[in-house]
Amino acid sequence: MRHGAVLLADRHSPMLEGVRDLLEGCFEAVIMVADESSLFQAIDKLQPACVVVDVSFPCSAGSNENVVSLLHKRVPGLKLVVLSVHDERVVVERVLELGAAGFVLKRSAVTDLLPAIDAVLAGGTYVSPGVRPSVAPKAARV
Repeated sequence: MRHGAVLLADRHSPMLEGVRDLLEGCFEAVIMVADESSLFQAIDKLQPACVVVDVSFPCSAGSNENVVSLLHKRVPGLKLVVLSVHDERVVVERVLELGAAGFVLKRSAVTDLLPAIDAVLAGGTYVSPGVRPSVAPKAARV
């Protein structure tokens, strides 16, 4: 069993429950939240080893910030893995630029989430192998 707690943040309860079931035997605690207020309360109280968040997790009304950016600003150094249905390389690049260390496609969470969390906890990064390559090479972009 790995030390520490993992915090799961997603609006979709069935998705959260499936991910929780996947991780429960691997960590001391797996906590689920479904709104921004609960997310930050849980981070403050539990100081989880890792946070797994849906890339489209809703942020404060009127805020233009992505949840990854908001988490990175409010909790620097947070170990963060993003779940997403989007498989475009540009989405992954943006999430990593904003401060996440892991990116897992929801459709491959069963096989990719635990290796992603392990990599992030070890100080590395992880991107699901199913992510589509960019349309154009990075050097060619203007």
